[in-house]
Amino acid sequence: MSSKPLAAEADAPPGARELLLQTASDIMREGDIVDISLSELSLRSGLNSALVKYYFGNKAGLMKALLDRDMEDIVHAVDALMAKDMSPEARLRRHIGAMVDTYFKTPYLNRLLMRLVRESDAEEAQRIADSHLLPLHRAYDRLIREGVKAGVFRDVDPQLFYFTATGAADRFFSARLVLKHCFDRDTLTEELRDRYRDHCIDFIMAGILAHN
Repeated sequence: MSSKPLAAEADAPPGARELLLQTASDIMREGDIVDISLSELSLRSGLNSALVKYYFGNKAGLMKALLDRDMEDIVHAVDALMAKDMSPEARLRRHIGAMVDTYFKTPYLNRLLMRLVRESDAEEAQRIADSHLLPLHRAYDRLIREGVKAGVFRDVDPQLFYFTATGAADRFFSARLVLKHCFDRDTLTEELRDRYRDHCIDFIMAGILAHN
């Protein structure tokens, strides 16, 4: 290792890597963007921008690490939910609510995901799919099959349902320009999140519940 990375490491306070990731997340959330400037990252975090090179290689590496951090949290949460002893309906209701909470916290997530898949080489794009997307598709497939077997869900296509549910949860929080110019609202408040969570749960569940 060269002396420059060693110097950067020596200057880094405890938790510097995590602070860089969280600061990048905060910048993108507040600015409704899927990019950052290293100068703003340095100013907001109070850390030398050379640490980006040390920890992540470059800004693209930082973006990939942020995606991995956020998506791994989602995959782990879904795995934990699927392990709970709950009915399919209760499990899906909780999952939809958790999705809305996730996109309120990280409204850039799907846009960042699509950008990195599009800009990465085939090997990296496949890694992202294998690590973060396919586990979610498998969970949806299992959840819907269990609900159909229990007689509480209609027999819908799990793949299409995945896009319907995630699209509904994501779209509201990634469309702040619409909120600003059409409804004079430019702030993602907790009150707005709570209203949209209830709305999403009601609408999505109405579409999948079996009508006896």
